[in-house]
Amino acid sequence: MEWHQLEYFRLVAQLQHVTHAAEQLSISQPALSRSIAKLEEELGFPLFERRGKHIVLNRYGVIFLQYVERSIQEIDAGKQVIHDLIHPDYGSVSLSFLHSLGSNLVPSLLSKFRSKFPNIQFKLYQNATTLLLDQLEAGEVDLCLCSPVTTKDYMEWEPLFTEELFVVVPFGHRLAQRKSIELKEIALDPIVTFKKDYGLRILTDHFFKEVNLKPFITFEGEEILTVAGLVEAKLGVALIPHVFGLDKTNISFIPVSKPQCQRVIGIAWTKERYLSPAAQRFKNFVIQSLS
Repeated sequence: MEWHQLEYFRLVAQLQHVTHAAEQLSISQPALSRSIAKLEEELGFPLFERRGKHIVLNRYGVIFLQYVERSIQEIDAGKQVIHDLIHPDYGSVSLSFLHSLGSNLVPSLLSKFRSKFPNIQFKLYQNATTLLLDQLEAGEVDLCLCSPVTTKDYMEWEPLFTEELFVVVPFGHRLAQRKSIELKEIALDPIVTFKKDYGLRILTDHFFKEVNLKPFITFEGEEILTVAGLVEAKLGVALIPHVFGLDKTNISFIPVSKPQCQRVIGIAWTKERYLSPAAQRFKNFVIQSLS
């Protein structure tokens, strides 16, 4: 059994068409058919069955494909490890982060890091907390800047800084001039908050529950600037951090004296997943810069 046979088999399984696979591989259709037949002969069982103009995996082929995919992934990972060792100043980092960190913090970190390591490339993803952690668990990203309510068994977590959450109200609101308030003082106000997968929504629900209140939610958004805009339009009040760009809005930020409303921002990575030198360098840089 040769390596190219496995790659040929995987492509035919994906395309379900020998001619199309041969075209992509830049080989003749008879040569590809012979390669598949030889593989089946060496294995001692058929892998495909014909359905009209297409061929599809039979039950043996479905099982075998899982092992082939795993083998190819392991070989590719091994190549990447060796490549990284030979070229430590190059590489790619896949980084996911909260929407609220995208306006200032992440661009600042990337700018400073790239000034030291200009040949390291980045793939960036923004999402809700729940989806960020799903991406991390699935191995789709190397590092994640987020604020999980609880840590998971599969992840390593390094807290970086604490962020205060403020009650924000529009100018002219009865509480707009207050130096601080208790959360229960907005019990009767309509609440603008985030969708349920978002960490700030989970925290908002938690803090209201802590003071035995059920928020009267009128609007749900995805971005802090959107939530702030809805507050500015006098459609409700919200519980959010003070992020870059909100100084220009006609809203007041009021500290909460009770309960203490904060969230912890940190960097997470998967315990068992290989971190390339590039990803390791960026992780260390972030921790040194923000801890």
